[in-house]
Amino acid sequence: MEFYQYFGGQLVKGEGTTRPVYAPGTGEKIVSLPGASREQTLAALASAQKAFPLWSRMSLNERGIWINKLKSVLLEHQEELVELLSLETGKSYAGASRGFQVLCDALSFYYEEARRVYGRVTPDYNTDYRTYHLTQYQPLGAVISHLAWNMPLLNLGAKLGPALASGCTCVIKPASLTPLSALRIGQLAHEIGFPAGVVNIVSGTVDEVGTTLNESPIPKMITLIGSTQTGLQVVAASSKSIKSHSLELGGNAPAVVMSDADLPAAARFLAGLKMNNCGQLCTSVNRAIVHESVAEEFCAMVAEQFKACRLGWGREECDMGPLISEGERARVMGLIDRAVQAGAHLVCGGQIPEGKPGYYLTPALLTGCTNDMEICRTEIFGPVLPVITFRTLDEAIELANDTEYGLSSYAYTTNLSSAFRLYQELETGEVFINVWGGGSPLPYPHSGMKKSGIGADFSTDSLLEYYRIKRVCMTP
Repeated sequence: MEFYQYFGGQLVKGEGTTRPVYAPGTGEKIVSLPGASREQTLAALASAQKAFPLWSRMSLNERGIWINKLKSVLLEHQEELVELLSLETGKSYAGASRGFQVLCDALSFYYEEARRVYGRVTPDYNTDYRTYHLTQYQPLGAVISHLAWNMPLLNLGAKLGPALASGCTCVIKPASLTPLSALRIGQLAHEIGFPAGVVNIVSGTVDEVGTTLNESPIPKMITLIGSTQTGLQVVAASSKSIKSHSLELGGNAPAVVMSDADLPAAARFLAGLKMNNCGQLCTSVNRAIVHESVAEEFCAMVAEQFKACRLGWGREECDMGPLISEGERARVMGLIDRAVQAGAHLVCGGQIPEGKPGYYLTPALLTGCTNDMEICRTEIFGPVLPVITFRTLDEAIELANDTEYGLSSYAYTTNLSSAFRLYQELETGEVFINVWGGGSPLPYPHSGMKKSGIGADFSTDSLLEYYRIKRVCMTP
């Protein structure tokens, strides 16, 4: 299985550090991948800069032809790409298929939305109306995109779609843990002769690739899906020149379960969300804040689902896959151990299953938690659900907002007044009440508050971030 860096319209073997890529479902090495060197990363940046004038001046219809060609070749290789994505992430086949579908949908969505990015004409109110002010949206230039390892193709759709549709060129850096499916897409772009330098995909170490991209004066925007700490490092490294940023960062999502909630629905949803991608989602519930009168019943329902969880990946019949690496599993188990030492009770889970290779961990339920525990302050990014109890709605809202993050939040209640208070007062960029919100993130703005980032992936609002606004004042 050969993988290449893709820049300047060419497939090139990496000349940087060689690192292994493992299959989380088996623990076995898939490939030793030579990453891009610093010199190759600089070449990718130069290619994106060189290609920008041609791509940005191409008509939207022409760009659409190329976008559709790319989508078509992806669909032709769907089976291969889904299998590869499943292998490198440990996702179920269904989960990997969803990520692939979002990528394809994003290419179409952003192209169609770009048709509705209109300028405007405003008359001059200080003269006799012979002077006009024209406002135009123009593509920014070359854009850098750092992808997270948990959703490689879904994340790629969030970044590649708006870049291509707006007329920007891009350099995409897939995560080192899961670079293979993105690199394969570079190979497919090469096969169809995609205009050279418009899309560049380079993987490698932070020193050789990441820092080189961030410090360059070429990109006009840096986009990132990753942790808050990584976001801070990216902003610091990129401060040597003026750039804009779109950063989808960490979360600490609360889920408030009121005494009047539909408990079976709440338990079913929150347990399922915690098992989705093994809890490795920035939007995954991090703390269940449950009314004390229903907490015991709620926890019994969640524990029943956790105990019945089938572990597996790919085409296996399963409810949850593995964590991404041995190190991540050890980190999550450490969080559980320290929570128990601090007074939490481990109801079930948190164990390495016997006789099953790969980085699996049974889903864990913790009761007796308090909001000052480490496990309730940090982003778990694993299959662990801590439960905190409350007495009043005021207390629940205070607990939910007592965090430096503000990405997603959830609530279950049948009281309309409580629902509106939660919607208005929870300090997160998105609030889900009694519902997940659909199978696809498109076309809804995915935004955060506090240290959870800036920007609004998967939406028209995100597309607008790839343009600059230009004003022209004209008297005919």
